[in-house]
Amino acid sequence: MDMAIDTPPTPVRKPSAPALAARDRLVLFVLCAAQFMVALDFSVLNVALPVLGADLGMSPSALQWAVTAFALPSGGFLLLFGRTGDLYGRRRLFLAGLALFGAASLLATFAWDPASFLAGRALQGLGAAAIVPTGMSLLTTTFPEGPARDRALGISGTLLSLGFTVGMVAGGVLTDLLGWRSTMGLLTLFALVVLPLAPGLLPESRTPERPRLDVPGAVTVTGGLLALIYALSTAADQGFGRADVPAALVAGLLLLTAFAVVESRTEAPLVSLPMLRRRTVAWGNLGGLVTFSMMSTVVFVLTLYLQEVLGLSAFETGLVFGVQGVLSVLAGSYAPRVIGRFGARRTLVGSLAGQGLLGAALLGLGEGGGSVWLATAAVSLASMCHLGAIISYGLTVTSGVPDAEQGLATGLVTSTQQVGITVGIPLLGVLATTAGDVASGVRTVLALDAAIVLAAAVLVGLGLRMRRAGSGPVEAEAVGAR
Repeated sequence: MDMAIDTPPTPVRKPSAPALAARDRLVLFVLCAAQFMVALDFSVLNVALPVLGADLGMSPSALQWAVTAFALPSGGFLLLFGRTGDLYGRRRLFLAGLALFGAASLLATFAWDPASFLAGRALQGLGAAAIVPTGMSLLTTTFPEGPARDRALGISGTLLSLGFTVGMVAGGVLTDLLGWRSTMGLLTLFALVVLPLAPGLLPESRTPERPRLDVPGAVTVTGGLLALIYALSTAADQGFGRADVPAALVAGLLLLTAFAVVESRTEAPLVSLPMLRRRTVAWGNLGGLVTFSMMSTVVFVLTLYLQEVLGLSAFETGLVFGVQGVLSVLAGSYAPRVIGRFGARRTLVGSLAGQGLLGAALLGLGEGGGSVWLATAAVSLASMCHLGAIISYGLTVTSGVPDAEQGLATGLVTSTQQVGITVGIPLLGVLATTAGDVASGVRTVLALDAAIVLAAAVLVGLGLRMRRAGSGPVEAEAVGAR
């Protein structure tokens, strides 16, 4: 009788990312440096807000406009600029955004009153709206889907976090030594370094065909986003009693409804509705929206808490967030491995759950010195989960999308990012400054923040697992998102 010998199966090894060519490394450097600069812009001003407000005469509740003035145009124009880059040249628009960003940073550096400062911040946001989607599209079209793109996105996400870290620490140091204006001056210098390098390295990239730009779609979505963001930001500062707040809310909802109608009828839509119906795109963007909006809110309220409740200086506050950033960078280096093992979907859900639980741990903050250590540990670990969510949601949304539509997909990713940053602080962060007692206001915000993130983790997990009862095979979606 023959005896069958069981031979252990040969382990299947996933292909590793090939070594990047020298030119690809330089292209990656320029694209990541631009993203680093935008991240630096968001964080470098955070610890300087109290000093900036005192210098320019801005009330604590109005300080959110230093953030919102940047995020409003960067969120409102991302889809338009992402599609414009697809059609007329991503490199061209990327360079224009860099130039505008540098000039706007110079204006903010020498601002003489709140209006001139906020104008500079708004123009910075407009430049960022051109830089971010075109930069992401150039990255995803340069590096093919698979290990090479995963590696490039991992490096990009890590440097994004590093930019946040450097911004928090540098913001504290510069504000203490040279004043808040030096934080904007740093961005001006950074743009002057990056801009001359980009033209000779970046290849032009656009879709092969040249369909007409969806002007009605561009007008309705940009107007709708601007109206909604304005309404939320104004309501957070002035309340819902102002007549322009409900008017802007209604206008925003009507414009976005008109946008959906326009996109369903045009031959070359700004946003592909079939793309939005993909589970990976819809639920992945929900995860991205929540992780960005809630983490930006935590950073905002903790900055106020550390300085106004615990009495830390701008430099000491920067050190707290510096620890956060170092651990985030470490998380960024390991995130692609985690995603390779568990998949982008599981990583996204797990990261959201971790961010929510660690946010809940911050409810233990008090007014004693030991709270500094709790704040440092909890926000640092939460940021590690946050970075895992950033990378995994980007992969979830963009995987499986053809090169011709990468601008649409990355425009959605970056729109989600900027809208999340914009709406989180006005909706929740303002509670910390209007509750009378900053400490109790911060705890209220943190409780709501944790609840929202944990609820999103459950919803995204269920949404990405949904199957229609009795249906046949589901359309192939991003493998890593499963």
